[in-house]
Amino acid sequence: MAVYFSIILVVITVLTGIVWFADKFYLAPQRKLKADEAQLMAKQQSAAEITPQALATLTEPSPLVDTAVQIFPVIAFVLILRSFIYEPFQIPSGSMMPTLLDGDFILVNKFNYGLKDPVVRHKFLENGLPEHGDVVVFKYPEDPRVDYIKRVIGLPGDRVIYRNKSLYIKRACKESDAKCPEFVQVQQDFIAKYDGPDAEYGMNEYQSKMLNKDHQILNDGHILPRVGHYFQQAGTAADEFLVPANHYFVMGDNRDNSLDGRFWGFVPEENLVGEAVAIWMSFDFNRSSDSFLPQWVPTGVRFERIGAII
Repeated sequence: MAVYFSIILVVITVLTGIVWFADKFYLAPQRKLKADEAQLMAKQQSAAEITPQALATLTEPSPLVDTAVQIFPVIAFVLILRSFIYEPFQIPSGSMMPTLLDGDFILVNKFNYGLKDPVVRHKFLENGLPEHGDVVVFKYPEDPRVDYIKRVIGLPGDRVIYRNKSLYIKRACKESDAKCPEFVQVQQDFIAKYDGPDAEYGMNEYQSKMLNKDHQILNDGHILPRVGHYFQQAGTAADEFLVPANHYFVMGDNRDNSLDGRFWGFVPEENLVGEAVAIWMSFDFNRSSDSFLPQWVPTGVRFERIGAII
């Protein structure tokens, strides 16, 4: 859906832009020329001067041209802002709880990972790449029409193990390393039983200290690891993942309720949309099934979450 919206926005911008330029450099001068000719003819024929209303009729553009001229700057601004700087997204599920909740509306920075054109998504400016712990929006590899949001766990060349609900990361060896890194277990400190929005029985909240970024995660003590459903990669254990070049391994913070890289593999670099950076609005949708209002109508606003930095 986001792809179609981008295409529609580009088409409207191009069409209104053509009309704007045509009016500024051709149509408007032609209208002024006709008005000047009408005034001159009236003087030559010793007729009364043209009334302001008649003059306005000659100089004003048609309603269609006027509409295009008025909306072009606004549409162009929205296109530039949405395509190259920030784009709003809605969180549709609880896979990133407790960091992000169903009903959160976030801003995604599209500049951090380089600029891409809004239609074919070809990168024309390099500006950086994801780091461990970034929350990223990307095109779902199995259906690029769908946008997903997860946390970056593994960078290209990393080895990642998720075993017994514990995370181990072996960073890629660099030429500058005197000794290649070993596996490091990501520290997870128990906070409390989770009792926040959309809490379910058995959910526990932990503080995860992953390399360079701390964040909260959830584990459900009543759900066993589904290793048998994990993405199978040649040369690795069933719960181990070797991140290919130009790819990223991602997971949801709600570890037992997230369809993420453990089950379908890796995110190609070209699928990256941007980094989630802030929550600009958050709604509750706790409407009972017998309510006469539709389920999509919010029941309240979570003011305490507005402006939160992810």
